[in-house]
Amino acid sequence: MENLEQKAVNIDWGKLPFGYLKTDYNVRCYYRDGKWGELEVSSSEYISVHMAATGLHYGQQSFEGLKAFRGKDGKIRLFRWQENAKRMQDSAKGILMAEVPTNIFRDAVIKAIRLNEKFIPPYGSGASLYIRPLLYGSGAQVGVKPADEYLFIVFVTPVGPYFKQGFKPVDMLITPEFDRAAPLGTGSIKVGGNYAASLIAMKKAHDQGFANVVFLDAKEKKYIDECGPANFFAIKGNKYITPKSTSILPSITNKCLEEIAKSLGMTIERRSVALEELSEFEEVGACGTAAVISPIKKIVDDQSGRVYEYCKDGNPGPISTKFYNLLLGIQNGDLEDKFGWTEVV
Repeated sequence: MENLEQKAVNIDWGKLPFGYLKTDYNVRCYYRDGKWGELEVSSSEYISVHMAATGLHYGQQSFEGLKAFRGKDGKIRLFRWQENAKRMQDSAKGILMAEVPTNIFRDAVIKAIRLNEKFIPPYGSGASLYIRPLLYGSGAQVGVKPADEYLFIVFVTPVGPYFKQGFKPVDMLITPEFDRAAPLGTGSIKVGGNYAASLIAMKKAHDQGFANVVFLDAKEKKYIDECGPANFFAIKGNKYITPKSTSILPSITNKCLEEIAKSLGMTIERRSVALEELSEFEEVGACGTAAVISPIKKIVDDQSGRVYEYCKDGNPGPISTKFYNLLLGIQNGDLEDKFGWTEVV
């Protein structure tokens, strides 16, 4: 444990939203003169940014999201950080940023967790510690080219469920007039521009009472792409089906669900998923680090007016429920981690 003061906090853990709550420290590391420096600890929520930084002008920015959990045994478990480190490296390659080495990524994440240990929600609260690694071009450029300086930051915040209703079926809207990402663009890497492009569609959905958006492919508008800021999955018989596309972010949660499904004897199909198939699925849902699994009750196609309904009894489907309980059980340390996904901090 770091020799920094850890005063008690007064938080109603069971009522935490999925939002930002100030914690004590964050961890930073600069890339300058062709090499990464040492980790620095800061108690400030702010950074000094050059007005010509490429992160502001040319979108050289990437981020990750992962979680740490406090188990019934009191141990703190970090979930699949290696996948996040690799995905951030892939994002850096995609927009020509300096890649954060795996050891620096891990050390910064673990240091941020330990420095803010008092903010890790207690076991059974339904909350977790959300960890946000951020990388951006901090070097000044006026011409359109990569920066020569980058800043890597890791901050943490305790969060509740992504959807306020928790693990309950939600309604989604298909809005064909909006695209999240181009087929050969940045959709497969985790950069801020993808999320900025999704905001207008998400606002339309929220304004109409939907939890989020189901995006179709940008080229033909025939296939399911992403599901808001998450991956889409479906259950049909003994099959776990999820879209394959060059514009979909590879979700770590989706990878977990594929492995869980495989361990349960299910067939995995990662392929193009036609819009018409929505009527054939028994269960559908969105999956990602923030929400884990969001079962979908209804999908409305804004263009055709067609409505696809699931969870007709109002409850999540049996397979989605089994997946959710297995994944949370591993993350919290209640179930044996047969996959080697967790690391005790």
